[in-house]
Amino acid sequence: MEGEVQRSLSLRVNRRVDRNDQMHNKDAEVGGIFTPGRFSQEYTMKIFWKRGFIRLVLVAGILWMLLILTVLLFHVWSCRSTVAFFSAICNKDGKVFIILDTMGLVPKAPEMSGLLPKRTVGLVPNGPLPHRCAIPLADDPDKVIIPKGRTPDKIVQNLSYIRDDEINKSGPWSTPLFGGHQSWLQRDESFKLKPTMKVHCGFFRNGGAEMAHKDIQYVKNCKFVVASGIFDGYDTPHQPSNISLRSQKIFCFLMVVDDVSLNVIKENVTVKEDSGGGLWVGIWRLVLLKNSPYDEPRRNGKVPKILTHRLFPEAQYSIWIDGKMELVVDPLLILERYLWRGKHTFAIAQHKHHHSIYEEADAIKRRKRYARPLVDLHMKVYRYEGMEPWSPKKKTLSDVPEGAVIIREHTAMSNLFSCLWFNEVNLFTPRDQLSFGYVVFRLGGLFKFYMFPNCEYNSLFVLHQHTREHSSVVEWVKSLDEFKGSNSDNLKESRGGLGLWTPYPGKLDSVTLPPVTRTSKAG
Repeated sequence: MEGEVQRSLSLRVNRRVDRNDQMHNKDAEVGGIFTPGRFSQEYTMKIFWKRGFIRLVLVAGILWMLLILTVLLFHVWSCRSTVAFFSAICNKDGKVFIILDTMGLVPKAPEMSGLLPKRTVGLVPNGPLPHRCAIPLADDPDKVIIPKGRTPDKIVQNLSYIRDDEINKSGPWSTPLFGGHQSWLQRDESFKLKPTMKVHCGFFRNGGAEMAHKDIQYVKNCKFVVASGIFDGYDTPHQPSNISLRSQKIFCFLMVVDDVSLNVIKENVTVKEDSGGGLWVGIWRLVLLKNSPYDEPRRNGKVPKILTHRLFPEAQYSIWIDGKMELVVDPLLILERYLWRGKHTFAIAQHKHHHSIYEEADAIKRRKRYARPLVDLHMKVYRYEGMEPWSPKKKTLSDVPEGAVIIREHTAMSNLFSCLWFNEVNLFTPRDQLSFGYVVFRLGGLFKFYMFPNCEYNSLFVLHQHTREHSSVVEWVKSLDEFKGSNSDNLKESRGGLGLWTPYPGKLDSVTLPPVTRTSKAG
């Protein structure tokens, strides 16, 4: 009896439990996601996923930045690599490299320090870089001994310059020209050396290229000059590096510009004005030449390049570098190496590819650097006057220089050579490499100069690209007939190269130019 009662009670208890479970399930179904347990669980999951997503984004961002940094470092390394495959990947003209270089993230090659011990400049652990070699510089610019006085003038002792043309004001040559109206006879006489000479040397009255009074006063105090020039906005100033405090005190760094270039410089870099009105870009003092003397910007650039002694008449020494270059060797070390050590007064580098002016003329025509028929006419004049192609029998290493760097002591003989060289550039084509060897030839070996190896020349600077490429319509002319058409006035220069259009006192039609063997694809 008792057993039946117990079974009845257990059955009732089980039924109550089942009913409670059913009621609980119904309540869960009715409550849904709003039940306290369910809500707490899903909130925790949301927080977990939110934090996980943020961490994922942060990790992805860090990995992306590391990838970009790795690519940039690889780009810089490839530009320094001596392995041909990797160096070919480098694009030094690209915006990435230029930006990195501007920010100072591209390390300078060790051979460019200019302050390394003697006979180590130009060397790297795996050997010299292409087209570069060691420069036997002195150890320390502070220890360089500057010679006292000037090198004695033995051949030409007194040199002066013609400033006014003796011409008929109503004649065809009545317009003032920067280079004057030099006759063929005057040109011939200028090559005959005498103790006292007076020659054409640019800067004719009312011919253009005037300096402001403030700049004239400033350069009067410049005895040692590093000069450069930018015309028609093709470059912006590049700050020299490795310049000692001694050189910064001794040298004037003068950047000659025209109006166009000055405006471009102001738009792209910071130009500061001192209390006297002088304009500065870093270490460079900007010197404005008003009223450009020529139509052709290339020819305008020859004024400060060749006539440095006329622009800065108080200078005793000058180093010229083209506007697209960044000087990386202390100028005192350059003067000691190329002038004082060997007792030279004029130093210039040998051309990388060419020895003969006829080789250079051929390259100029192929690369469309000036009108082909006018280059030929220029060379015919020189050939008619006895200029032979270069050969090892000549006393000079080459007839063709690399004129982007010129190192001079401003002696009377050095200044005369510069005047005669400029006169040829003024009369004929603006390609000064064609005229240099000719002037040396006409002076009969009496002009002594030091022509140093091209690989040393390439170790003096870092070459930058022009901000834009120069192009002139005259460079594309293929025949003289093109100068006879309706557009001839647009092709002919009106103030330079007039010797190409002045009747020459000789039979140039009978002249045959020497054959040229092209020794280099790059040339």
